[in-house]
Amino acid sequence: MFSILLVLLVIVAVMMIGLILLQKSEGSGMSGSSAASMFGGALTGAAAGNFLTRATAWLATIFFVLCAALALVAAKSDMAAQQSGLRNEIIMQENAETEPLAEPLAQDTENQTK
Repeated sequence: MFSILLVLLVIVAVMMIGLILLQKSEGSGMSGSSAASMFGGALTGAAAGNFLTRATAWLATIFFVLCAALALVAAKSDMAAQQSGLRNEIIMQENAETEPLAEPLAQDTENQTK
């Protein structure tokens, strides 16, 4: 689950970077030649700006949702690992406490039978 979300996050980030670079800035930017050649001139002027702005907003929203989902998945997996580690430590301590008691009892019974 974590790796799927991570791959989706990287894909959305790359797409968002591309859309941001295509947008028209106060300077000349990259949007002048690449947007017209990439979309065949269909996205020029106000329509291109409106579409690119909305697409960027949607991708940014998806990006933040994926970040939150990744944080939740990572926190749950870390918590599960910590709990299993704690459980193993408790079991080892319980075994360590019972084993030394069993050995002297076995030795005492051997001494009494001789």
